[in-house]
Amino acid sequence: MASAMDILRHSHVSAVHFFDGAGGTRSRSCTTRRFNVRANLPFPQKNAKYYKELEAAVDVVHSACRLCVQVKSSLFSTDGKVLEKIDQTPVTVADFGVQALISLELNKLFPSIPLVAEEDSAFLRSTNLVDTVLDAVTAEASSTSKPLTQDDVLEAIDRGGKDAFVFGSKPATYWVLDPIDGTRGFLKASKALYVVGLALVVEGEIVIGVMGCPNWQEDESEKSSSEIEEGREALPGSGIMMIAHKGYGTWTKRLNSKPQSSGVWTRCFVDSFDIIHKARFCIPESQTWESLPLSSTFNVTSNANDVGSSQILLLATCCGSLCKYLMVASGRASVFFLRAKEKTVIKAWDHAVGMICIHEAGGKVTDWNGIEIDLAADQTGRRIIFPSGGILVTNGNFHNQILHIISQT
Repeated sequence: MASAMDILRHSHVSAVHFFDGAGGTRSRSCTTRRFNVRANLPFPQKNAKYYKELEAAVDVVHSACRLCVQVKSSLFSTDGKVLEKIDQTPVTVADFGVQALISLELNKLFPSIPLVAEEDSAFLRSTNLVDTVLDAVTAEASSTSKPLTQDDVLEAIDRGGKDAFVFGSKPATYWVLDPIDGTRGFLKASKALYVVGLALVVEGEIVIGVMGCPNWQEDESEKSSSEIEEGREALPGSGIMMIAHKGYGTWTKRLNSKPQSSGVWTRCFVDSFDIIHKARFCIPESQTWESLPLSSTFNVTSNANDVGSSQILLLATCCGSLCKYLMVASGRASVFFLRAKEKTVIKAWDHAVGMICIHEAGGKVTDWNGIEIDLAADQTGRRIIFPSGGILVTNGNFHNQILHIISQT
């Protein structure tokens, strides 16, 4: 097998700067490009500036996914595991547990790097479930000199909360975490997708990203025998890990039972469709096709075998934004379309890790005016983004064409 550097040398590698400051049956893609590497990470340490950070991120996201799988296995038989936030968005013990676990582990390794994350402990403190979260975290946390306590877990959650750190206007370095993106999917007994997403921003630029999706179902027909063999140690429900490093592409491998095992990493590329009506679209579950600008030009169908010239294929996906980024970056979808609705706040953690995975896979992410997403728009907390009109994620081939349609409507 060719070395990782040989593969990188002969394949397209793109880098991105996300600035924080100033019809017939459709195949997965038009052309299939598969580069497989068996290693802890798919590129050499000496050439990847943020190798250690990525290695740590892979480990903690893997542990977080294992926590999710364990909690979900008892979710529908144990009372009290499902909670409700004030805004009526479902949240789980796994949500708090993942944030506590990742916060604890990152703080051990990189204590000077702050964390921007979805949860704070205020609601959890008002319940009798702190011990439940503590047990879930303790089961997956790395060894410590003394047992974890309730205070350790609550403080770890608050390390990523809204009042934990004030950034200011200068470019900043910080982790961005969505403990579970798609909690509605997590709560479904079906195979609805949910994602643990972690990104690192260094001086205003997203440099690495890791997404873990425990119940992602792979297409075995496209896999090599070594990749199929790898699946024998995978977490229940299949599942994949997607990673991206600035300048080194986007890669996936199975969620193995052992995070440090030398899994088979597969290089990811966006699909290569270059005609809008042949592309595969996904949109938020809370929005309808009729509410989006392209509805004036194209109708939608869910039948991949019968897509007319004035139609587009709309994929059924649930839940959350990051699984849509994962689908586009892996070549399963071509476009993710999101409208910024009035009075609805768009959170940075719902998009940051997806943005680098898309670009390193060859795609593009902008707002509806074609402007790159500004992670520093919320100068104080780096928690909110303000994309004009909405967010457009594509394989890059017809990005400008869609922007033109948006501008005309």
